[in-house]
Amino acid sequence: MADIEERSSIRGRLRRYAQVTSTMSGLAARLAGERYLGIELDRSKHAHQLREALGSLKGPLMKVAQILSTIPDALPKEYAEELAALQADAPSMGWLFVKRRMRSELGNGWEEKFDSFDKKACSAASLGQVHQASYNNVKVAVKLQYPDMDSAINADLNQLKLVFSLYERIDSAISTKDIHSELSDRLREELDYHREALNMQLYRLMLMGENEVVLPEPIEELSTSRILTMRWVEGQKLMKYLEAEPSQEDRNKVAINMFRTWYVPFYYYGVIHGDPHLGNYSIGENLKINLMDFGSIRVFRPEFVGGVIDLYKALRDGDNELAVHAYSQWGFDGLDKEAIEILNIWAEFIYGPLLEDRIRPIQELRGGNYGRELAGKVHQELKRIGGIKPPREFVLMDRAAVGLGSVFMHLKAEVNWHQLFHGMIDDFSLEGLQIRQIKAIKQIGLPESLLGV
Repeated sequence: MADIEERSSIRGRLRRYAQVTSTMSGLAARLAGERYLGIELDRSKHAHQLREALGSLKGPLMKVAQILSTIPDALPKEYAEELAALQADAPSMGWLFVKRRMRSELGNGWEEKFDSFDKKACSAASLGQVHQASYNNVKVAVKLQYPDMDSAINADLNQLKLVFSLYERIDSAISTKDIHSELSDRLREELDYHREALNMQLYRLMLMGENEVVLPEPIEELSTSRILTMRWVEGQKLMKYLEAEPSQEDRNKVAINMFRTWYVPFYYYGVIHGDPHLGNYSIGENLKINLMDFGSIRVFRPEFVGGVIDLYKALRDGDNELAVHAYSQWGFDGLDKEAIEILNIWAEFIYGPLLEDRIRPIQELRGGNYGRELAGKVHQELKRIGGIKPPREFVLMDRAAVGLGSVFMHLKAEVNWHQLFHGMIDDFSLEGLQIRQIKAIKQIGLPESLLGV
């Protein structure tokens, strides 16, 4: 039996390599042709074709594409815009796959464990799809991982490394080595649904005192490493909620609840939910935030969190020495004065809403194409000075900040971000964060190796 499974895994890996190689080599060839041979590339058309190809491939490469679409200037504009759409409209797999997956994980009598089980997926993403069901008269969500994901991840990440190396040859502004390492580790974690269930419990602990957040509860007896069953949470997607034209007061409340949902875990426990795209939360009763999908979770060193706060203080006070210290705490090496001045341009954009003690409409700082234009300016300046190597911890932190900024833009929030932020950091200490972090991780049963990342 083991030999059959091993041969099947090898066949799956070979098929995946063929699929991914065809898709990604097409992108690489076109970009190289444009850069070196002067061949004009219809980027919009090709980006749309790439999106369709990745949507059908599913798997880690699709997840990577989603992440890269949120990192400013990591991809050409046309590709970033198309790949961002992968977050919302991934095609689901059919009932035959569902039956096979459920039988292999929960046994032949799996259907008898449920009161009911919807055959059609209610949502589908990069690594799995979700079905609504009923268990002991309670509505539940059942998340199923797609087949051959273990095979897919190695093929996808190897091909991604090739694309990154090509991109660096074309454009030397960003070294992608640590970005690739970070994406590799986080994506492998996302394939373990046991790990995601523990992450869910960690968030239930960290946000226990937050009354404006609703979190699903995992159901252990109906979960495995490839199936995750949890209590269903009712809510509206953000764009649907906005169609009803809620009041400014209500939109501000949603923004504040989102801010606390993401940043209470970060500043008190050094943990971030790295995926704030529109499919991972909804607006519940009384404007509470329903937070879902706990695969993309990052635990940070207390020093990194301290560096985030120190950089805020450096920008606020014009303290260049503190800025140098903050970037060092983040893991940036060998930055000279010019490099720090360039990085501060982007940092001032990210931290901008926090720097003044007044109510500020978010569009005052994030309107139009300003963010993308600013990112382009920073990118060109970094390229001019020979490029930098972002630390791996920076990837999900930047993604969360940019993603939440986009959410607040949709809401047109008008909030005193300065006071909201200071309410979390005024009593900050490295020692206090470290004690809470160690206690929480040990209590939940997550690997203690997380404390050294």
